[in-house]
Amino acid sequence: MDTGEEVAEARLYSPSSFIHLRVHSAYSLLEGAVRVKDLPRLCLAQDMPAVAVTDTGNLFGALEIAETLVKEGVQPITGCALAVRFDDAEGGQAANGAAHAAEIARVVLLVQDAAGYANLMKLSSRAFLESDGHDIAHVTLDLLQRHSGGLICLTGGAEGPVGRLLQAGRHDAAENLLRKFRAMFPDRLYVELQRHGLEAEIATEDHFVSLAYRNDLPLIATNDVYFPEREMYDAHDALICIAEGAYISQDDRRRLTAEHYFKSADEMSALFADLPEAIENTLEVAQRCAFRPQTRPPILPSYGNAQTAEQEAEELRRQAREGLRNRLRDEGMYAAEEDYYARLDYELGVISEMGFSGYFLIVADFIKWAKQRDIPVGPGRGSGAGSCVAWSLTITDLDPLRFGLLFERFLNPERVSMPDFDVDFCQDRRDEVIRYVQEKYGFDHVAQIIAVGKLQARAA
Repeated sequence: MDTGEEVAEARLYSPSSFIHLRVHSAYSLLEGAVRVKDLPRLCLAQDMPAVAVTDTGNLFGALEIAETLVKEGVQPITGCALAVRFDDAEGGQAANGAAHAAEIARVVLLVQDAAGYANLMKLSSRAFLESDGHDIAHVTLDLLQRHSGGLICLTGGAEGPVGRLLQAGRHDAAENLLRKFRAMFPDRLYVELQRHGLEAEIATEDHFVSLAYRNDLPLIATNDVYFPEREMYDAHDALICIAEGAYISQDDRRRLTAEHYFKSADEMSALFADLPEAIENTLEVAQRCAFRPQTRPPILPSYGNAQTAEQEAEELRRQAREGLRNRLRDEGMYAAEEDYYARLDYELGVISEMGFSGYFLIVADFIKWAKQRDIPVGPGRGSGAGSCVAWSLTITDLDPLRFGLLFERFLNPERVSMPDFDVDFCQDRRDEVIRYVQEKYGFDHVAQIIAVGKLQARAA
């Protein structure tokens, strides 16, 4: 039986005239309207062997998108539409004599290999971490240059950095900037053309073509896809209004066109019939991108000075038994004492066997730290409240034997899954707890995981 990768490879080298290299999924928040689960259908319906998803400024969906596409035999190309801060490449002045202000515009970065994926993750993260909140999250040209390895760059079309300079009539600056990009991405830079019917595209296209030929750079055609079918334009326009807090009837707001849909290869070939190399180069880029994110077993953190899993299990047993003695002394018993200890020993055995002793110790540590500093902590929520070990460690404040709560709803040796305590901290002081964990385990070992909401119809 063929794997998803083998099927994708077979399709990639079968006759096909165009690959979409600029698709925005729903992870382009309040902007993209292509659902991840619909991507394989869209590609297979058009006999496209690969697709690049280039969400705006982030890689939130990279793994999910890759897994979804590979299962259906479509090659995923990981990418991002990343904002770049660029200055006048000549350091010149505007017509009124004032110095040109720094500008920000997006280029498209596509992952070629593992090094490129690591670089793109760094760039996306640095964009969010280092922006001051006044401008959109972006990187500098210098940072882009330092992390350009393993990445293919598309210039971004009329609204990219080079296109913005062309729109301003600053042709020399545009060419200088293009040459900077060429130096950053040797043999990996493509001059991007788009034909959605926008005035800026029409005004800059001839200049782009001239720049590409004069600097011996390949042209590439993209359609900036924001929704699956043309018929979704009005719904997507409403989404843009929601994002901006605007009304559909307003004139002074962002507008796309009905052409920003997932066009077929035939439609794109007809649209660029005068520049067939721009279409053919999409296949070349797809063949050059031979990497996809993959799931890996989690690397669980270790607790304190414990060097082995056995040491963690022993430390957990010591703390849990001591904690249970304190609980029974202070709060009384709602079952026989031997029942409590039997339950505790059973849970400890399961936790140790599944390799989660360190996790329990780490959670107990920062909860105790918070309580010692009078930071309000919730009593316990979700399936974690069914653990006698968690109650003994003061992770939760609910006696599971008193309330008949089941440990197996939290951890079940028959169904291996990661434990997940739902811990509620006071909103005003939760940052103190996060800072404690960061300082104890290292800022580069602590992360906060985003929860992405959805726009959908109200339930009945």
